Amino acid sequence: MSRHIPTERAVALRARLSRARLYLCTDARERQGDLPAFLDAVLGNGVDIVQLRQKGLEGRQEMAYLEVFRAACERHGALLAVNDRADVARAVGADVLHLGQDDLPVPAAREIVGGDVLIGRSTHSDEQASAASAEPGVDYFCAGPVWPTPTKPGRPAPGPKLLEYVAGLRQPRPWFAIGGIDPANLGEVLDAGAERVVVVRAITEADDPGAAAAGFARRLRAAG
Repeated sequence: MSRHIPTERAVALRARLSRARLYLCTDARERQGDLPAFLDAVLGNGVDIVQLRQKGLEGRQEMAYLEVFRAACERHGALLAVNDRADVARAVGADVLHLGQDDLPVPAAREIVGGDVLIGRSTHSDEQASAASAEPGVDYFCAGPVWPTPTKPGRPAPGPKLLEYVAGLRQPRPWFAIGGIDPANLGEVLDAGAERVVVVRAITEADDPGAAAAGFARRLRAAG
């Protein structure tokens, strides 16, 4: 079987993706020094997918952190996502590889990771979202940033109107709203038609990350 043909594992991962509602991006908690405890707290309280997003890591260090992520994901039945790096995703046996607009083309990434890894895409406009909703080899996509966020400085925020556009596409591929989402504006995100969200600071900077995750998860399940 060719590596880029979906495998039995990929089918199972897609089923888990279809049920996922809360996607967390976090750094390796170097400042706090609490990575294993943090991951147990958030994954134990409703985070379905977790991605290590920390620019500037060398490959060896990124892989070492991802081993901690992998162990936590296995404890809690969550999906492990790798950002940008197809080679690292393959090396650590990630469940998900997430690609930005300027990263490897999907066919090239698929050749590296094989057929049993999910691939996600970032989109920032109606046109990009439309393309990602139909692009071969893509399993899900993110739409945003909904609001300005320091994780993407200088990037225009299209606002909830992008979410309304994507919701109107009425296609079965899972998609996530992303960018500046917090408990105060989650209702607006849901009202725009999103059923899944990517969260960063509202969980990573919370006084109680586990409780913050649980709050998001509860509202997303109720809305779904």
